[in-house]
This record gives sequence, C-alpha cells and structure tokens, in this order.
Amino acid sequence: MPSGQQARAQASAITPGRQSPDTEPSPADKVRALFGGHRLSPGQRRIAQYITDHLTEAAFLSITDLAERVGVSQPSVTRFASSLGFSGYPALREALQPIALSALAGSPDTGDERRRNELQAAVDAEIGNLESLRRVFADTDQVLALGRELARSVPLTILGLRISASLAEYFAYAARRIHPDVRLVSRGGSVAYDALLQSREAGGSWVLAFAMPRHAKETLAAVRSARSTGLRVALITDLTLGPLVDEADVTLNAGTGSRLVFDSYAAPGVLSAAILQAMADADPERTQTRLEKYEQAAEQHDFFLEY
Repeated sequence: MPSGQQARAQASAITPGRQSPDTEPSPADKVRALFGGHRLSPGQRRIAQYITDHLTEAAFLSITDLAERVGVSQPSVTRFASSLGFSGYPALREALQPIALSALAGSPDTGDERRRNELQAAVDAEIGNLESLRRVFADTDQVLALGRELARSVPLTILGLRISASLAEYFAYAARRIHPDVRLVSRGGSVAYDALLQSREAGGSWVLAFAMPRHAKETLAAVRSARSTGLRVALITDLTLGPLVDEADVTLNAGTGSRLVFDSYAAPGVLSAAILQAMADADPERTQTRLEKYEQAAEQHDFFLEY
C-alpha cells in the first residue's frame, strides 16, 4: 500500500503541456511588471504600493501631489522613477496613464474601491506572483527537462546563501528522499568553492542555485565558481536580467513578495516543489524505491506523531 507521499508523487506526475495563448494581463499585472525586477528601498516600496493601490488616481498626479500623498520628498519620487529605468517622473507617469485608463474602462467601480489593509495587500501581491508562475507553467517542457537533468546529476548540489539558504535547505531535504546524493552548500567563499569542486570531481554535472533579494555578491561568486569547475547552473530567482542570470545555464523566475518588512516566497516555494516533482517523474522506479525505504525507516524509528 503506497504511503500518502508516494501516492502524491504518482498522482501529481507532471504531463507535458502545450503553451496556451497568452491572455491579456490585468492592469495590476502590468503595474507589477513595471515595478518587478527592481530592488526598491523601503521608501520606494511605499511609493510603489501607493501607485498600485491608487492606480487610477496616482497615474495623473503631479510629482508634488504624489510626494505629498505618499509622505516622501519630491527627489525621492524622482529617484524612484530613475530606479525603474525612466528618465524621470514624467516618463513614469506617461507609462502609467494608459494602464490606469484601461483599469477605468474595465472596472467602472474602481473609484469606490476601499483600501485594503497591509496584510491583505501582501497576500494579494503573492497571489499575483502565483498567477504569473501559473502562466509560466502553461508550458511544462522547461521544468520537465530541468527535472531530468537534475535527477541524472549524481551528486546534485543545491546552493543557497544568506536569505536564500532556507529555500535551498527545503529543496535539499526533500530531494534527498528521491535522489541518492544531494549536497547542500549554504556558506560562501572558499567553503563553497571546495564543496562545488568536490561535487564536480565526484561526477556531478549540475548545481541548483537559489538567489533571492537582496542578492549577495558571494552568490554571484559561488555561481561563477561552479561554472569554473565545469558544473552547469540552474538558477531560481526573481531576476530577469543581471550578472546572476548571465552566468546561469537555465533560469526560472519566481516573484518574491515585497509588501512587508521581510520578503515572502510563495512562488519560489511552489516552483521548487514543481522541480522536485519533475525529478520524481524523471525516474519513477528510483523515486518509488527511495520513498518506500524512507517510509520504512520512519515507521521503524517512529519519526512522526500519530493522530
């Protein structure tokens, strides 16, 4: 009788999907895309949050009025626009206005919308990240291909430094149940280089790296070290451009929640689980055997509570 986890592995097997036609993104998605991929200071986050929550009004405010509504200085608004790649606030406003007009056209009651509390807004932002990931999953080929490659890499190295260490640790913990040799690297510098070199010399071909904001220089150094040893790099990050992406052989993007003091990782967590599922699908016999051994060990040593 298969365990609950074994049944889930079988029932959740990923089937190749065809790319569905892109649907028109909502105004909220367009605004998030405008702000996404940029690391904002706390003050800049306040500006971005105000614009997102009051899009149909904020897109037509002067720089003076917007600064006053948010409670920041006018230079702060200018720096915010520049950090997004615009020449100044007028250029940002020009980009926002068509989005605001489309929101008005599609939602006649927008003007009566009540302001959500900060916790609900954070959840809404994460829902947006998950919706974006859902669209990525419309075509499963990339995830399935990566799962096969990672499953074949023995040993398989998982890299995550600083804030990204928790995601790497979760992935490594789960991957050890279905993969014979998983090595976690959560320290940078020479320690990371030594571990990566040993993995390559032992026959490994891939390292899966997590890079969540703020992106540490030592993560970039470790990724470059991995490539220098001959390992290929798969990267899970919120970035779409930059030196980390340039160094990776495969990049999968998942947005992070940035509405609270500390970031949240709903989309990277789901993406990690999807890659684990793809690894399980790549070698179902090995997966079944290892899960059975794990369940037997769990029962023998009484690892878990019974209810």
